[in-house]
Amino acid sequence: MTFIVGLTGGIGCGKSSVSQCFVDLGIDVIDTDVIAKMLTEPHGLAMSSIKNSFGETMIAADGSLDRKKMRDLIFSNSNYRVTLEKILHPLILAETLQQVKRTRSSYIIVVIPLLFETNDYDKLVQCSLVVDCEEQQQILRTMERSKLTEHQVKAIIATQVSRKNRLQKADDVIDNSQDLLYLKAQVVQLHRKYLSLS
Repeated sequence: MTFIVGLTGGIGCGKSSVSQCFVDLGIDVIDTDVIAKMLTEPHGLAMSSIKNSFGETMIAADGSLDRKKMRDLIFSNSNYRVTLEKILHPLILAETLQQVKRTRSSYIIVVIPLLFETNDYDKLVQCSLVVDCEEQQQILRTMERSKLTEHQVKAIIATQVSRKNRLQKADDVIDNSQDLLYLKAQVVQLHRKYLSLS
């Protein structure tokens, strides 16, 4: 069994930057957000179930999920979020397991934004790595990247495990409050550790 690290962190903490650092070191990275997007593209595996549960209004003209409409809907009512998660989570997990089988690196990074919110990955992941920064940094980075309002970003943060809780559960933590060089140095240190564990 390959050594598997679950990489997580709140929205805007820098999971993509950290996973890219691991890719640059030759490590296979599986990103569950990328899988979720794949499942909700035109003809994606999740689309017929989404159409059945939410109706045509959530489907964009090209047959993919209308992300903006869905985001507005699930933040207006958490029951809708639960319905969407029930459709997506089993499919994401199944695809993740398929991708794990195809990996070749000494250890694997699996990016799981909701690692601590669900227990779907408890049997898969041997170690949790949290990317952390101040909440204000999270908000500013997400607003800049996703063109969301401060209110929308705070609503997303509210649905995630608290920063304190996340840090308590973490096996390893990367501090992403400074520049890329500082980030890369921490990744290199953890890379050595994970190589020794694998």
